[in-house]
Amino acid sequence: MSRMPVVLDTRVVNGSGGGPDKTILNSPRYLSADGYRMICAYMHPPWDAGFEQLRHKARLFQAPLVSVPDRGPWDWQVIGQLLALCRRERVQIWHGHDYKSNAVGLLLARFWPMRLVTTVHGWVHQTRRTPLYYLIDRVCLRRYELVICVSDDLRARCLASGVPADRCVLLENAIDIKEYSRKTALRKAKQKLGLPPNRLLIGAVGRLSAEKGFDILIRAADRLLRHGMDLGLIIVGEGDEKLRLQTLIQELGRCERIHLLGYRPDMMPLYEAMDVYALSSIREGLPNVVLEAMALEVPVVATRVAGVPRLIREGENGLLVEPGSLDDLTGALARLLGDDVLRRAMQAAGRRTVATGYSFASRMHKMRTLYDSLLGRN
Repeated sequence: MSRMPVVLDTRVVNGSGGGPDKTILNSPRYLSADGYRMICAYMHPPWDAGFEQLRHKARLFQAPLVSVPDRGPWDWQVIGQLLALCRRERVQIWHGHDYKSNAVGLLLARFWPMRLVTTVHGWVHQTRRTPLYYLIDRVCLRRYELVICVSDDLRARCLASGVPADRCVLLENAIDIKEYSRKTALRKAKQKLGLPPNRLLIGAVGRLSAEKGFDILIRAADRLLRHGMDLGLIIVGEGDEKLRLQTLIQELGRCERIHLLGYRPDMMPLYEAMDVYALSSIREGLPNVVLEAMALEVPVVATRVAGVPRLIREGENGLLVEPGSLDDLTGALARLLGDDVLRRAMQAAGRRTVATGYSFASRMHKMRTLYDSLLGRN
């Protein structure tokens, strides 16, 4: 009996991870049916308690997850651990997901023969060091055999960085449509959370960092409240902007209506209680959270960034606004929250869009085909 080809998906994480982890950890169970064994190897600070949340997600998704303690850029033990893992599991495809896993893959391929694949999720999180990291990443991408981009603008940037067109493909994010299926009506979902059933609820999910534009969303909610709308805003996620955002909420005097909920392992009850989902990002790839909201029949207002305009058709399955524009975001939220008929139409259209074009099973079939092509499998 022939051995199943092994794919090693590698990534650097902090805390409970982010959007890419929903895709990575959900992939092994789909690939196993297509004749591949996938292992997820995550480099993370050894003292990071948030990694336990990723272990929990991996168990739910039945994903083999290997912990690789990583103490920083000069921790060479990471190289030895990953090389030993490649040799022990006889890895045939290395699949990186960020600048460090891409650089490590290039190095290890000198000592263990394997094909090099990477997914570009987006260069969005800006810190003092990230310009250097993203420069390293773009240099690495030119040397990879297959570069997968989750949005067309990312593919354009990769091509501009020198990645050959025949090795650079668009494969957008997707979700499990069966998992993200509404089970509780909106009014009842609010009652379960102890929220006033008649109060409109805006929701947002993401890392609390500057590129997500949550400060603009908070100011937009404040404006709508000042204009007499009975609404609340919840933002789910952790990050280094938490203190600044909480201070802004306090300065606006909105602590009773605007809440930072932190990390939540189960998002379903929150999505089901939202009247509108708001994406206020300045930079993005193609966010899974928007796909999740649409699949759960939550109307969406989103900034016109990256792959979002391919997903949302203005006025049909959502509303688009210019990134960074408080006036645009406030106006679109007011329009959608004030029009029950429009919201109901977008609920159905959003679900239909995701079901027909962004199914996880379809995405993984395409991924399997790409792997097959690399390995010369029929």
